[in-house]
Amino acid sequence: MRSAFVIAFFLITCLAGAGCIGNSTPAKSTYSVGSNGVLSLSCAPETMNEVVLFSNETYTKSRVVFHTESGNVTGYLATPTVPKAAFVYAPGAGERLAGHEERMVRYASAGFAFFFIDTRGNGGETPGLPFGQQLIQQDFSKFGKGEMPQYYLSICDLVSAKKLLAEKYNTPVYATGSSNGGRYAAVAAGIDPEFAGYIGISTSDWGLLDSLNEQGVSGDPIRFAASIEPGTYIGKISPRPVLMYHNATDPIIPFASGEQLFGKAGAPKNFTEFSGDHGINPEVDTLIITQRA
Repeated sequence: MRSAFVIAFFLITCLAGAGCIGNSTPAKSTYSVGSNGVLSLSCAPETMNEVVLFSNETYTKSRVVFHTESGNVTGYLATPTVPKAAFVYAPGAGERLAGHEERMVRYASAGFAFFFIDTRGNGGETPGLPFGQQLIQQDFSKFGKGEMPQYYLSICDLVSAKKLLAEKYNTPVYATGSSNGGRYAAVAAGIDPEFAGYIGISTSDWGLLDSLNEQGVSGDPIRFAASIEPGTYIGKISPRPVLMYHNATDPIIPFASGEQLFGKAGAPKNFTEFSGDHGINPEVDTLIITQRA
């Protein structure tokens, strides 16, 4: 897990501005953050290009590029002809599409669409900074100036993917993510009530808000930290389902941290222990497919 204390240092020492309202230009996404740190987003409409890469009687795989206000965001979609539900998937740190090729076929074969979103700064095709102290420093500076942080734009990317799937297939769409991606997905599901529910694998809060509170910090750093924490939003997903999966011996995000985030969710919800290591794996795929079938 990222060091919350190192990141907190930058939040404390950065100069915070008075406003937290996003750019009001109609062509751009806008945001506001309340005194309780809850983020509200208005994501600008985006154009997109979809190129079919492969198609047979089982599924179609395509490369989708969203043309956003701050650059292109790439995704890869595998879907049967008529999916009964869809998953917008936010990968963990460093996860590449290559590790999900078989998974995409498996979901499509089971009747589900699987949309891999190449998160900004994750090292794939979509540019940006990875989550860490540099991104936090940059985003908090933008937050203080009323500019759009990359973190918020990444949430809009998931919302845009959901909108595409819902409009194209008229099917329920779940915000899904593994590890760091599960954190982004929880925020997206909590903010956007049109997501059918949330699925988080090997994930938890970032821990940044707790770290700042322990240090007695107040004001804008607290509001910004709260705005990016999954725990701020997971309770807002109810009555839509929350499904979480965690390995008891997870070496990266402790099992107890996953349980702590799950405890903030409302019903209906389910927390399942799985074997393996960290992140999505074939056992988790089976559980998800079975529970959503």
